[in-house]
Amino acid sequence: MRSLYSYFRSSASFRVRIALNLKGLEYETVPVHLVRGEQRDAGYLAVNPAGLVPALVDEGEVLTQSIAIIEYLDEVYPDPSLLPGDAAGRARIRAIAQTIACEIHPLNNLSVLKYLKQTLGVGEDAKNAWYHHWAEQGLATVERLLADRPAGAFCHGDTPTLADCCLVPQIFNAQRFDCHLDHVPTVMEIFERCMTLDAFQRAAPAAQPDAE
Repeated sequence: MRSLYSYFRSSASFRVRIALNLKGLEYETVPVHLVRGEQRDAGYLAVNPAGLVPALVDEGEVLTQSIAIIEYLDEVYPDPSLLPGDAAGRARIRAIAQTIACEIHPLNNLSVLKYLKQTLGVGEDAKNAWYHHWAEQGLATVERLLADRPAGAFCHGDTPTLADCCLVPQIFNAQRFDCHLDHVPTVMEIFERCMTLDAFQRAAPAAQPDAE
């Protein structure tokens, strides 16, 4: 049995859902409602002490942190590979993925936005301006990283990689918050191409059993 503790709007969970789908791996979804605070329940903290999603239970192994989970999946279930065989290619893909997962996402995830509004008293307009600034600036960096990509349809070549698993959820979030995206045409071209694939469509928030 393989179980993914997930929240339908969590971009980190979305990344892992894409990877599982690309690899054709079946799993059951265990919803963890972040807005209701279910990630802080004792039962879930016993699974993931950090109180974050996703967490993947695979053959008894409990795995946390989306990038670590996807790299685990790529090592244990290597076909199709989400990282290329050459070291330079793997480093490039990881750089794109980490620009999203480490530079953009932490500044605009739910816990940060709630802290800005509820603890620091930041108004709705200022909160949205914060989100737009960091998302749009970070995606501009991704656009520059993609400028010298190898010929192909995706972030690195002709098949989706770890980088695409991270890119698509970030665009979903940016669109949800009405971010300006005209300045990242390559990013959007790749996003739209990814979303023609069944693995990405089935991983989308609206397709999840806990979608509201």
